[in-house]
Amino acid sequence: MLAAANASLHRLKELGTLGFECTLEEVDLEDITKNQINTIKACTSEDPGTGNCPALERSTFDTSKCLQGIYEDLNAYRAELKNFNDQNVLATIDEMMKALKTSSGSVPQPSAGAGLSSFKERMRLCSILHAFRIRTVTINRMMNYLAAPESSL
Repeated sequence: MLAAANASLHRLKELGTLGFECTLEEVDLEDITKNQINTIKACTSEDPGTGNCPALERSTFDTSKCLQGIYEDLNAYRAELKNFNDQNVLATIDEMMKALKTSSGSVPQPSAGAGLSSFKERMRLCSILHAFRIRTVTINRMMNYLAAPESSL
């Protein structure tokens, strides 16, 4: 996912699609997942303990809630990026959502993308792609943590 997000940002820069330099320093990041279950909220302990890393203590860590938070993040970013119509990013998100599939329904299918006409829309796309890239780093770290043999102790 991180590679797809990076490639998408790189393509935007190469093609000059946005008409401005889409750098992290140029945009205000918007957390489109702040009002819902998300990776950050779902994958941290609700009752910080006294250990070395209280946010990841097993006694209060809920793996299924964490996976649901990751799924919800992907679903939110999928909805935001569908009109951008970058099939590589959309397919990568879809693959991850299928792997995380919960009882919440089916994975949305790609729709035809509408063009990015206004400067505000292009600026928002740049912001969303950078936020998605950062969130993929968090998701990747959580997935690695969940897959680590020590995490099942």
